[in-house]
Order: sequence, then C-alpha cells, then structure tokens
Amino acid sequence: MSTGNQARKRSERVAQLELPPSPWERGLLLLRRGDVLLRLGVCVIASLVMWLATAAWSPPFPYRIGQMPQRNIVARVEFKVKNEKATAEEKEKARRGIQCIYENDPQLLVQLREKLKGRVFELLRAESYEKFDRKVWDEFFVPPSEGEEALSDDVRAHQFEMLREALRNDPDLADFDKAVQLAFINLERFGLLEKLQHSFENGEGSQTEIRVRRSSEDPNPILVDVNKVRIAEATVTLQEELSKQLTPPIVADRVYAWLSTRLPITLTYNRNASREAADLAAEQVQQVMDTYKPGDQLAAAAEPIQERSKALLETEHKAYVAQLATWQLLFFRLSRFGMFIALYVLCGAYGYYRHHDLLLDLRRLIMLQSLIAVTVIASWICGHGVRHSEVVALMLFAMIVAIAHHGELALLFSTVVSLVVVLSLGQGLNEFVVITAALAVTILLLRDVRSRTKLIYVGAAAAAVVFLTAIGAGLVSGHWLDGSLIETAMWYAFWTALSGVLMTGLLPFIERIFDVQTELSLLELGDVSHPLLQELVRRAPGTYNHSINVASLAESAADAIGGNGLLVRVGAYFHDIGKMLKPGYFVENQGRSGNRHDTLLPAMSTLIIIAHVKDGADLARQHRLPKSIVDMILQHHGTTLVEFFFERASKQSEMDPDSRVVDEGSYRYPGPKPQTREAAVLMLADAVESASRTLVDPGPARIESLVHDIAMKKLLDDQFDECGLTLQELRTVQDCLVKSLAAMYHGRVKYPDQQTA
Repeated sequence: MSTGNQARKRSERVAQLELPPSPWERGLLLLRRGDVLLRLGVCVIASLVMWLATAAWSPPFPYRIGQMPQRNIVARVEFKVKNEKATAEEKEKARRGIQCIYENDPQLLVQLREKLKGRVFELLRAESYEKFDRKVWDEFFVPPSEGEEALSDDVRAHQFEMLREALRNDPDLADFDKAVQLAFINLERFGLLEKLQHSFENGEGSQTEIRVRRSSEDPNPILVDVNKVRIAEATVTLQEELSKQLTPPIVADRVYAWLSTRLPITLTYNRNASREAADLAAEQVQQVMDTYKPGDQLAAAAEPIQERSKALLETEHKAYVAQLATWQLLFFRLSRFGMFIALYVLCGAYGYYRHHDLLLDLRRLIMLQSLIAVTVIASWICGHGVRHSEVVALMLFAMIVAIAHHGELALLFSTVVSLVVVLSLGQGLNEFVVITAALAVTILLLRDVRSRTKLIYVGAAAAAVVFLTAIGAGLVSGHWLDGSLIETAMWYAFWTALSGVLMTGLLPFIERIFDVQTELSLLELGDVSHPLLQELVRRAPGTYNHSINVASLAESAADAIGGNGLLVRVGAYFHDIGKMLKPGYFVENQGRSGNRHDTLLPAMSTLIIIAHVKDGADLARQHRLPKSIVDMILQHHGTTLVEFFFERASKQSEMDPDSRVVDEGSYRYPGPKPQTREAAVLMLADAVESASRTLVDPGPARIESLVHDIAMKKLLDDQFDECGLTLQELRTVQDCLVKSLAAMYHGRVKYPDQQTA
C-alpha cells in the first residue's frame, strides 16, 4: 500500500513539473499577441508599398544613358521598333501625293455663253457687212501672230455672209446655244485654270491630278486630270467639241476664235481643305516598324549607351518580359516580395536582440518603416532619372538613421535598403559595393555633430572614398581606366558630397521630426542665454550655481563610461528649473532668511520638494525643450526617498502614540527611475554635489567615502535597475566624481595677510 502511494506521489510530482517552452512555442505565443501582430502588419505594409512602388512584379530594366557595357548587348527575343524617321518620310510622301481641293464656279462659263450668244445675235441682225461694227466682227478672229498676214477685208466679208447664211435657219439661236452648251459640258463640270495654285516645292500635293468640287459643302469632289482643266490644253479640247457640235465648219471656227481668248479661270485653290486632306492622308499612313531578331546587336561594348540604343534596349526588355510564362512571372514576383520579407526578418531579429526598445516604441517603428519606404521609392525614381542620383536618397537615409537611432543600426539598415534599391534598379555588384562604401564611411564619420560644417566635411570625405572605390570596383570588374570610368566615379562623388550639403539644411527638421538632438542642437540649447536659464539665475541663483556644478561633474562622468556627456551637461542645466517657482523652500536659495520648512508639517514640505520635478517638466514642455531633457528632469530623482522629512515625520510619529505609522511611499519621488545611463549619472552627480556641501573638511578620503555611500544607497534602493548601468560603469562614475569633487574642493595657499583660508 505504501509503495503504491509513493509511486502515485512520484507520478504526480512528475506531472506537475513544467518545462520552459521551446523556441517554436515562444514564437507562436508571440504571434498571438496583438501588439506583435500590429508591428508585423506595419512591416508587411511597408514591404508591400515598396514592392508596388518599385514595380517589383516585373524584371527591372538595368541600363542607363552613359553606361558602358563590357560586352555587346544582343536581342534575346524578336521585337519590332517604330522607325519614326521612315514613318515621317512616308507621311510626307502621302502629303505630297494627295489631290489638292479646288472649288469650281461654272457660272463664269454660263455668262460667257450668254455673252457669245449676244454677239451672234448682233451679227444676225446686222443689215449688211458694211454697216456692222467692225470691232465686234474682229472679236471672231484670232489676232495674227508675228510675221503672219491678216485676212483681207474681202475674205472677212465673205466669211461674214457665210456665217449669217449658216445660222439663217436658227433665228432664235436655240440650236446654236444647245450645241455650244454641249461643247461646254466638260468645261463647266471640271472647271478651268491658268496654272496650278499649289506649289510642288512646298509639298502641297500632286501636280498631275486635283479634286474639284462645286462648293465647300460638296462632300464628293471629282478627281480630275490637270491637263483637262488647264486652259492651254482645254482650248484644244474645246475646239474639237465645237467642230463636232457646230456645222458648218465656219460656225465652229468663228465661235472657237471668239472663245479661245476669253475662257475664264473658274477654279480656286482651297488651302484649308487641302491641308485637312493632307493631314488625313498622313494619319492613315501605317507606322513603319524595324524588326530585330534574336542575336541582333543593340549596343556595342565599350561604348556609352545613348538615347537611341537605350530606347532599343527598353523595347527589347518589354518584349522579353511579355513573352515570359505566367509561372515565371509569378515566381519572380514572389521571390522579390520574399526578399523584402527576409530582409525585414533580418532587421527585426537584430532589433529584437540589440535594440528591443525600438520595437516597443510603435511611433518610432512606424516612422522608421515610413523612412525606409520613402527612401526606396525616392531612390528608385532618381535611379531612372539623372545618372547615379539614387545615392542622394540613400546617403540621407543613412545619416538620418545614424543621427536618430544608432550607428550600428544605421549601418545594417542602410546596407539592406541599398541592396533593395540596387536590385530594384537592375544594377550589379559594382554599384552595391560603391554605394555601401559611401554609406559605411558616412556612418562611421558621423559621430559628434558639433558644427554645421561637420556634415559637409563628412560628405566630402565620403565623396573621396566613393570616388576611389568606384574606380577600384571598375578596374576589378574589367573596365579600363578611361574617361567613362572616371566620369562614373565623379558622378558618385558629386552626389555623395551633395548629400552632406543637403543634410546640413535638413538637420533641424530631422531633429524635430524624430525628436533627437545632435551635439550641435545641444550646444545651442545649452547656451546660458536661454530664457529658462536666465529666469533661473534671476529667481534662484543658488539653484543655478548648483546646476552648473552638477553639469561639470556629470559631463566628465558620462564621458568616462562612453555616454553622451554633452546631453548630460545640458540636462543638468535644466534639471532643477522647477525650483524657480518656489525658490525659498530649497536650502541653496534660503541664505539668511531662515528655513521655511520649520513652520510646515513634514508631509507638506515633502509635497513642495517633490513638486519641483513635475513643475520643471511642465516648464520644459512649455518652452519646447526636447523629450530627452524632459525625461532627465523627471528621472533625476527617480523614486528616491526624501529622507530628511521622512525621518522628521517618523520621529513625530514615535512621539505621538495616537498617530499612524508613516507611509514611506508618501515621501518618495514619483519617478520614473532612470531609464538611461545618462540619467543615472545625473542622479548621482546631483546627489553628491548637494551632499558635498555639508562636509566640514572636504578632503579626498571624505569625498570618496561620501560618493561611495551615496552610490551604494542608490544601488540598494534599486534606482539603477532600469537604466542598463553596470557595476563596473558605476565604479567608473564614482571614481570620476571623486576626482572632480576633489579638484573642486582643493586646498588653497594661505597668504601672510590672511587670518583664515
């Protein structure tokens, strides 16, 4: 029975044993948290934005104007390219070949027939040849040419009688008019002109054919041979038609003689309609295409790519992408998106283990992801424009991350972003090496920005490095040291140097947007002419003197452990500005007026003392001091105990048996505890500077003992639990504070006329 109970107890103990979760289980637990999913969603959205903005669904076009390929570039697929020159020639040919539009006015010929009919009536009604107007009769004869004899008057009289005799049977000239009208049919239909009114030299249309219409509203103009409407040729045709229609021949001859010199121009050139016809003919010309087959050379080796060859390469690239199978495009798209995700996983893992605070701060994370997306998009746009100008966006990104976060983080993220940009632009290893060299040099040199020219010097130094790197990478990859390689290196150097100049102007905006402070802005903030410091001098000169001493102590201590000494110094200037609202309640400002706390209860005195932290933070925010300074004001006392008034309250409680036990929490500062090493150093410097004033004989041994006791008290009070300060660093800070205080209270030489020193 006992054995069974022991076995059961053993199994129960084994069942109750819980092992820690495996890495996979911890990962699944993290994925179930809403805050983790939110941050993952931010990264996925940023990846998707970059994937879409950089056209990562399609293979990139890798060639740029001025780029010099190492080998001949040939077509991979058959494609066609528009031949604009040949097409323009065909269109011009079509314009020259159109039949120009002329408008015909047949009324001029009708009026001419009526006038002819009237002359013939005059001839028939004449009493005799002798009484007929000879000028009218002369109109029926063609003037003799030079050297030709004119007809005698007898011949003219004979022909006069013959014409009258021939028309005697047609007294109203109805048959005569009908015959002339039949001879005029083609003239009235096609019209007449002396010569073409459009020019062949100007390419205005055909010189052999025209189109004739009766009016501008005529939708169907007639195609006419120019020979039919030119008066010189039309008179011959008219003579033939008159001979057919009029008998006897004497009538046809005299009528032709009268008409031959009086035929009017009835055709008028319509320039606007002809131009519209020319434009229509040009539009109907098919685009002339040049066909390139696989293997045809598109760009020659060792020759810069020009505009024409770039256009050929772009067309070939589009044709190549168009012929890819669906599964190939899908594989490419997924691989690119997977690359973005993989790079984010790499950066996320680094941030998780080395910069966990960045992942916890959702605002900073979103701003960083937005900066990455904007940088990739801007680099992609610039990369398709001016040669190698994508370096500007990448350089600005590296400098911003180095200033706003950390150098190591900037180096990793800028390398990852440059890899994304290089692949998105279709560039190769050479470009990646050159860009990475520029980014690495910039980040390594960008440590202390204490002047505005520092960024310009950093850009110039990076430009020199990137120039040499570009030449070296080009030589290694097989390029000759010629003008094209030097030109490429100069472009890289120019954009790199320009980035430093641009960052100089952008720095104040970067500091405000990302809420960070460079050494330059801290130097400006630490100017004693700042309104808050001037007000502190006026209201609480003792506190101001205390702040100056604390700043001197804290800066050297922070520098000793590799912290930001300048930030600590500026923070020390402002850490007690809240005391200026009630300066008389703090011992350094009381002087001979006595201690006001003697008439107050310990609890009330504690509230007044503690209030200077909140008041100082409110004043700092009101005057728009940076968040890092506000945090130092809030954290420089942590959650320490106001010992003097706590002990006084405890003694009063012991003396009064009816009073309650004093609550220690009511006599502690609200905190938070120091969150950074700089805030911890400021806490120690503030405490030891105040305590050192109470030493009667501030020798080195007493100072060392005082500093050690205060440091141990803070350590045992758990004030350094959240700031990352190590014991070794704490020891270094103590040693530095001891040296500084010993130098501050060093002994002085007593002069003979002095009674005391």
